[in-house]
Amino acid sequence: MNRRMGTRLVWAVLAGSAADLAGLGLIAAAAWLITRAAEQPPLAALSVAIVATRAFATGKGVFRYAERLTGHDVALRAQAGTRERLYEALVPPQRPRHGGADLLSRMVDDTEAVQDLLVRCLLPAAAAAMAGLAAVVVGLTILPVAALVLVAGLVVAGVALPAGTAAAARRWSARIAPARAALASRVADLVHGSADLAAYGADDEALAKALAADEALAALERRQARVHAAALAGGTLVQGLTVAGVVLLAQGAGAGSVGTAVLALTSLVAFEPVLPLAAAGERMAGITAALRRLREVRSAAPATAEPAAPAPRPEAPLTIEIDDLVVRHAAPDLTEVPPHPEPSGRPAPARPGRPAPDGAGRPALDGVSLRLTPGKRVAIVGPSGAGKSTLLAALMRLVEPESGSITVNGVGLGDLAGDDVRALMTGLTQDPYIFRATLRDNLRLAGPEADDEALRRAVRDARLDGWVERTGWDAELGEDGRTVSGGQLQRLALARALLYDPPVLLLDEPAEALDEETADRLMADLLDVTRDRTTLLVTHRLKGLESVDEIVVLEEGRVVQRGRHDELVSVPGYYRDLWESEVLTRR
Repeated sequence: MNRRMGTRLVWAVLAGSAADLAGLGLIAAAAWLITRAAEQPPLAALSVAIVATRAFATGKGVFRYAERLTGHDVALRAQAGTRERLYEALVPPQRPRHGGADLLSRMVDDTEAVQDLLVRCLLPAAAAAMAGLAAVVVGLTILPVAALVLVAGLVVAGVALPAGTAAAARRWSARIAPARAALASRVADLVHGSADLAAYGADDEALAKALAADEALAALERRQARVHAAALAGGTLVQGLTVAGVVLLAQGAGAGSVGTAVLALTSLVAFEPVLPLAAAGERMAGITAALRRLREVRSAAPATAEPAAPAPRPEAPLTIEIDDLVVRHAAPDLTEVPPHPEPSGRPAPARPGRPAPDGAGRPALDGVSLRLTPGKRVAIVGPSGAGKSTLLAALMRLVEPESGSITVNGVGLGDLAGDDVRALMTGLTQDPYIFRATLRDNLRLAGPEADDEALRRAVRDARLDGWVERTGWDAELGEDGRTVSGGQLQRLALARALLYDPPVLLLDEPAEALDEETADRLMADLLDVTRDRTTLLVTHRLKGLESVDEIVVLEEGRVVQRGRHDELVSVPGYYRDLWESEVLTRR
């Protein structure tokens, strides 16, 4: 928190304290005024109390408004800053640790904990302390022994009860955030995977799991509600007993009707800002769990280390040298959904994680060497899990090599800033994302300054122009491309890559999810528009690769064949087997 926000927070605390003090003064002055007026003194004897009552009534409203204004301003700014820092923590590529629904839950629900920490915990605690101190001073002035009883009641309601509710709620709050994330993950699976679930007849099972996650969350929230109800009842009981004790002591000590009324009403109102502290203690347990989950994301080590003093970005044309590259994926902790409690309250057993891409034991890339000169086009082929996508990830600095080197115009890739690397080498990667925005805006993510002609050229090169003409440039696309087919999504991402036009174009399966005829036309056009530009193409399709400069065959992370198309089909090996299979399939 910077100095400016700290100053605003101090003003919010002062305004909240002033509002509670004004409320306390209002009741004390009004109590004295009413009981003293019953004795029918001269009007001049009541004038000060009348003015004080009016002043306290006006001041309470003004100070409460100021406290709400400044307090919520600080809280919302702090929440926005927390989300900004969380976004910044996600910008460097990280090893996958959390699912998308879990991250969304942390981004939305857990960041609200910062707002609650200020508005529901810190500000009320400071105001309650000031109001309680003022009430005790009033009690000491009138009857010291009654002030002792008031102090005991305020300590029980303002310290003991919040500590107890925090301890009780901590048991459940630590499980509520993961349970909420689990439910979000189940719902996301139902929404985004409804078509696949229905196709495989797994929709009933998925719905049952979502309902079980919902019941688990509801069970935890019911337990937390019991803690809240018990705290509220306990605070009200302490308030009543304290006021009763103060009244009995005042009457026994002969404090008189005026003194007794002032002591009774002052004690009663002193609990007004103190009673919410029990709920604040309960909420504090959830806030602590939420902040811990945010720290987990922010403290996650990036997949690649940024250089302390990045080298200047090389200028095109670029020559890429890959020498004896070895990449080994660390096994990520990827669970189907975050562990969540069962309805009984016991944690559910952890689900086994999915295996890492390209294998977690052996190297994903094992001694790969490759040279990309300006204008050269290289195709990477091989079976699934051979390391093709890992090679593209290594070129974009999304994974850290175990050994070997990658240089750009003689400069080591690790000496360049990650953003500079991805500005030089990028394109179409796996799982492209489409935002809930217009087609035009989704394309302009790759070229914010692109004019309409550049947009039309990109969609034409991606063989998407016919669909765009039917749909329109301003048609809104659904989140994550749910309103487009797999082929349209792939071609839209390809158009975005062509619009960005990096010095080295990386294409990962550009013809995936397309029918045979469209895929052939797309590959032909793609090989035409990439002529004389540096391109690295990952593909399972071999038709059209006669025009690329070199084909590299990967198997189990190793280069097993390399050469031109006519050379590779003339010798036994994976490439010829795949080519013969493709030829037979097309007949």
